[in-house]
Amino acid sequence: MDPAVVIVNPAAGRGRAGARLARLQAWVQRWVPEVPVRVTEGPGHATEIAASAPPGARVVAVGGDGTVHEVVRGLGGERILGIVPIGSGNDVARMVGLHRVRLERALSTALWGGVLRFDLGRVGDEPFASSATAGLDASVARRAFDAPRYLRGLSRYLWALAAELRRLELPQARVWVDGREVYAGPMLLGAAMNSVTYGGGFPIAPMAKPADGRIELVWAGAFGRLGVLGILPRLMAGRHLGHPRIGHAGGVELRVVFDRPVPLQSDGEVLPATGVFEVRVEPGALRVAADPGAREGLEAWARERPLRGEKQVVVGPTA
Repeated sequence: MDPAVVIVNPAAGRGRAGARLARLQAWVQRWVPEVPVRVTEGPGHATEIAASAPPGARVVAVGGDGTVHEVVRGLGGERILGIVPIGSGNDVARMVGLHRVRLERALSTALWGGVLRFDLGRVGDEPFASSATAGLDASVARRAFDAPRYLRGLSRYLWALAAELRRLELPQARVWVDGREVYAGPMLLGAAMNSVTYGGGFPIAPMAKPADGRIELVWAGAFGRLGVLGILPRLMAGRHLGHPRIGHAGGVELRVVFDRPVPLQSDGEVLPATGVFEVRVEPGALRVAADPGAREGLEAWARERPLRGEKQVVVGPTA
């Protein structure tokens, strides 16, 4: 098998990743005792661990979008991203079809599953796997860190959205896609999407495909508080693109210039506010262990290598 390291963010999913650490360690010790399990100690630690992995290694992120984002920052050298989704949003896991996979199955996919190539986005020098946004959505991502612990996924996003709407004030913006100006006017938000969903499941970009060499930009223009609340049901159903104040364009390079600094986010991680939102795509630059046929890989591994002196290995639960 490829060299590998498992990186666990114990704070992910409001502490759920830490609560499952013993179960995860037992599984790894049973099936791949040579693979280290590293527990992060604070922000940025996952990036350091990923960057120190051998070239071509499988680097398994156990946590949510923030953990995946940190690991992606440290990839390179043809390292492979594995995902064990235990987060509050898990939009990157949704992008690769792993958001409803149980712990053991996700681990076996990360370590033995087939490797697919997806596009990698960059906002400035910051990479992203799923989304980068400017405006209201980035403000909501920042506010979501203060949400009550019992809120997860979509409910956490809605709580943060309600808080941000109290002080809504739209900037003016101009938008270019591949050098062509496509919009000028007030802007509620701009979402550069490599995946269909963000915010824990909002299907803002139903047309997005993670391996087509494009980034899809969806923007909302002049919306007030009531307008935002009115468009939410359509957004949650993926039927918002027909609204006259919502625009869309896809391309390789996106540029939005605001009349003042606005908050940005990349895969849910808040970035410094700026007046220029520039995004580009690197086609096929992100290698992801995403083939759900991982059980077959685990069974083959068990047949080829009895563990701990056993003559016959019974394959553990992966479903």
